[in-house]
Amino acid sequence: MLIVQKFGGTSVGDLERIQNVASRVSETKKAGNDVVVVVSAMSGETNKLVAYAEHFSSNPARAEMDMLLSSGERVTASLLAIALNEMGHEAISMTGRKAGIVTDSLHTKARIEEINPTAMNEALKEGKIIVVAGFQGVSTNGNVTTLGRGGSDLSAVAIAGAIKADLCEIYTDVSGIFTTDPRIEPKARKLTQISYDEMLELASLGAKVLQNRSVELAKKLNVNLVTRTSFSNEEGTLITKEENIMEKPLVSGIALDKGQARISLMGVADRPGIASEIFNKLAKSGVNIDMIVQNKAHNGETNIDFTIPSGDLNDAKLVVHSFVKDGDIKDESYNETICKVSVVGVGMKSHTGVAAKAFSAMAKENININMISTSEIKVSMVIDEKYGELAVRSLHDAYELEK
Repeated sequence: MLIVQKFGGTSVGDLERIQNVASRVSETKKAGNDVVVVVSAMSGETNKLVAYAEHFSSNPARAEMDMLLSSGERVTASLLAIALNEMGHEAISMTGRKAGIVTDSLHTKARIEEINPTAMNEALKEGKIIVVAGFQGVSTNGNVTTLGRGGSDLSAVAIAGAIKADLCEIYTDVSGIFTTDPRIEPKARKLTQISYDEMLELASLGAKVLQNRSVELAKKLNVNLVTRTSFSNEEGTLITKEENIMEKPLVSGIALDKGQARISLMGVADRPGIASEIFNKLAKSGVNIDMIVQNKAHNGETNIDFTIPSGDLNDAKLVVHSFVKDGDIKDESYNETICKVSVVGVGMKSHTGVAAKAFSAMAKENININMISTSEIKVSMVIDEKYGELAVRSLHDAYELEK
């Protein structure tokens, strides 16, 4: 088999853990598999590098940040290759550039445009173990780029697709995908398998095990994804096509996303195209929009509320201010003390009453719902942040997910 294994920051947190990863990779190779390993920076390394940059500037150039932050993964990759060579394997480390990862030019959150796997395929033919520095690539104009939060997962999935790997294993500090965060609800149960769509919803809605862009790419490239822990041989969770899953549960999981902010625009000029102008400008600034609620127009004006990741708030404010300045928006307000709690399951497609049960669970705990968004397999609710964990526990109980 051809296997891609990705190890996150906690899995390579210190030299001893890198040695443990080397042993695990060695076992996979000795079992007769070809292996490509993708690694993150050692735990805490990225934060340390950010702090170094902020010592000199409160707003460092993004291109320079990419150059700086990409070094963390290169350190891990070379150390792991050295450890594997010492164990008698022929291992080679590669930067994102050497691995052929080509991205667009959006520094600090670039998107992969293509992968040229020629160098990797040649090394695999020679029987080498390849260790790729994750989270990074090179833009078409030759500059080092990084892929944003969860970028090493994205690197691993994209590489698995490009080299047509049989399996992509994502190793983290948790043993798989649970019905919800076990730190919030101790009764949470580990899932043996989950569909791409369910995982995509859970990842985009705040489940931190996998980043949504990597799940999206796995679905697109039809990569079988397993997430498991690097600290034991426990079985993980398989993420695969919905048709590969026999019994489709009504609800698979509950997600909580505390990294949300709500923006309220009051007195927006009620003219054709204004919403398009606002949201196009936000998109060009790299702001991800989640829920949108627009009130009925009155006296030539309307109100628009929407939610975004809290990390995008400063960029969003600059855009909103420009419309206020031009007189298209009368007033604005921002709320960072909100969170989003979501119920996800492919079984919703064929069952009624799922949303009603969620709303009843909220009402029972006297939790006010500010905004609601639904899809074929999800119900999301924006509530005050202080009620987030209570909401997760009450929903987990309502759907009896511990069973």
